[in-house]
Amino acid sequence: MPYFEKGNLRMYYEDVGKGDPIITNHGLMEDGTYWSETGVTAALSKKYRVISIDMRGHGRTVVKEEPYGYDADTMAQDFDDLADFLGIDKFHLLTHATGGMAGARYTMKRSDRLLSAMLTDTSSNTQVETPDYREFTEEEKKESTQRAEMFEKASEEEREKLREAWIDMDSKMTIEDRMAAIKQEPGPFLFKMAEHPESDKMFKIYEGFLRRQDRRAVLTFMTNFYTDPDPRIEELRQIKCPTLVLLGEFDVVFLKPSEIMAKEIPDVRHVVMSGLGHMTAIEDPKRTIAEILDFLETVEQTGRANR
Repeated sequence: MPYFEKGNLRMYYEDVGKGDPIITNHGLMEDGTYWSETGVTAALSKKYRVISIDMRGHGRTVVKEEPYGYDADTMAQDFDDLADFLGIDKFHLLTHATGGMAGARYTMKRSDRLLSAMLTDTSSNTQVETPDYREFTEEEKKESTQRAEMFEKASEEEREKLREAWIDMDSKMTIEDRMAAIKQEPGPFLFKMAEHPESDKMFKIYEGFLRRQDRRAVLTFMTNFYTDPDPRIEELRQIKCPTLVLLGEFDVVFLKPSEIMAKEIPDVRHVVMSGLGHMTAIEDPKRTIAEILDFLETVEQTGRANR
């Protein structure tokens, strides 16, 4: 199993296929198998070299000690460091969700190194609003408001204790208990997957993510990464490479952020996939593969995002 090591980072990656390189990452509580278990990697590797990483705090990647680098800028730098290590000059970037936030940050700063950027189900800011995806009861709304108010009123020391208590409690849950809780309340990111006729098959892929996690590392990541509400409009306008902004019709969290990226990035293709939620590659791998390959073919033939 190949690893890239730099400082306190030991990053797991897989490298398959030949052709122009594509570096991929993934979303929160996922790993590189988001692309391989769904068949995306196999389809792309027929024509491209696909290098899939497990991000900091996820999967088989290990950050041995502080500073963990659980922020978009450090994780954007990881793309450069890995490409340098592998002797890659320019590459396509394929990202999903939280990984796309780091991907967007990289694209803003280093689009000169990119053949293209593919930002799926994501945003250019790391702190996003979470709209309601279902009708909540008055009791649920009250409980949510009370939790938010308690955290808002707490001192930083008290907040840190609350975070640690939450991490300690959550990290002791079994995989089976966690999967049962997810299926009972899938939340805004998984609810369309839960409604799918083949949801059991899809949740098996998701369970695999959980089994490869260091749960405490993921939870620590969550309490550190989502801090920047600024979509960075001016920086989006400076992106020079062809960019694909793709998401599901029911990806309620990222509909508005994706519209912002699609409006401000100069050379962009904006695809909203009907009937799908947040987990596009899991919910409909065939359509996801088709959209990615069509975009890459267009870039190869025209140097642009659109024909």
